[in-house]
Amino acid sequence: MAKHALITGITGQDGAYLAKLLLEKGYRVFGLIARRGTDTLWRLRELGIEAQVELLNGDLTDLSSLIRAMEKSQAGEIYNLGAQSFVATSWEQPLLTAQVTGVSVTNMLEALRIVNSKARFYQASTSEMFGLIQAEKQDETTPFYPRSPYGAAKLYGHWMTINYRESFAIHASSGILFNHESPLRGIEFVTRKVTDAVARIKQGKQKKLHLGNIEALRDWGFAGDYVEAMWLMLQQEQPDDYVIATGRTTTVRDMCRIAFAHVGLSPEDHLVIDPQFFRPAEVGILLGNPAKAKAKLGWEAQTSLETLITLMVDADMRRVGRE
Repeated sequence: MAKHALITGITGQDGAYLAKLLLEKGYRVFGLIARRGTDTLWRLRELGIEAQVELLNGDLTDLSSLIRAMEKSQAGEIYNLGAQSFVATSWEQPLLTAQVTGVSVTNMLEALRIVNSKARFYQASTSEMFGLIQAEKQDETTPFYPRSPYGAAKLYGHWMTINYRESFAIHASSGILFNHESPLRGIEFVTRKVTDAVARIKQGKQKKLHLGNIEALRDWGFAGDYVEAMWLMLQQEQPDDYVIATGRTTTVRDMCRIAFAHVGLSPEDHLVIDPQFFRPAEVGILLGNPAKAKAKLGWEAQTSLETLITLMVDADMRRVGRE
């Protein structure tokens, strides 16, 4: 019989790539969807899997709907990827972020404990929990110091996952994922904002790109690589927490240079530093140490930043060209 998996946040970047991976492995894939907004399924459609995924109505803030989703799906693996995941928005909507990104993790764990405590649970943690970094390279033992409502909410969810694992012997693992991007990334995130702007500037539909702190350093990987690490965590005999990263950090400035150079342009001719895009509390540098994931999961990033950014620029060139 096919394994059953339930994915929250299935309409997001990671949810779509994970659904594709699980379908390729023969899983029956269920996705929780809140039915808000307009076209939320475009990522599933872009990957050609929209018809293969079984969608269930539910909301992370509604425990009863989570219980029903787990009962209907009979999932043995539950991947909690749903969240309010944009850091800038968390400053504008801190209470919503606390509920949807933080408290909802407890809702998921409670639903799992009620319906099937033997199911395996994955929590999408984040490098934003490190915030004001306490070590040059961050691993699973590095102290946390979140610098945004988003990072603080994710840290609550991270610790609740550990608490349920230790209190109720639930197979619950957290992936502390560093920044991971793709052609499916939301337009509000800096990498996709850059690649979309590069495509528009190249095609004469935009003149300038407005950014904030371009000296911020990030450890960027490919989302398609990172979802494999999520799956590997739930295949282990014992649950645990893992940093998932490339081990390389790059400035926003240099990421822009790669994107503009791919279409024969110079960022200096188009880049505008705009104070409105600076965060109230900046995270200057993030650099992950994925040694544990390599040693225990056999996982390591396969896609270089240069390859990733060119993939994203090419995808946006096609999109902008179709407009």
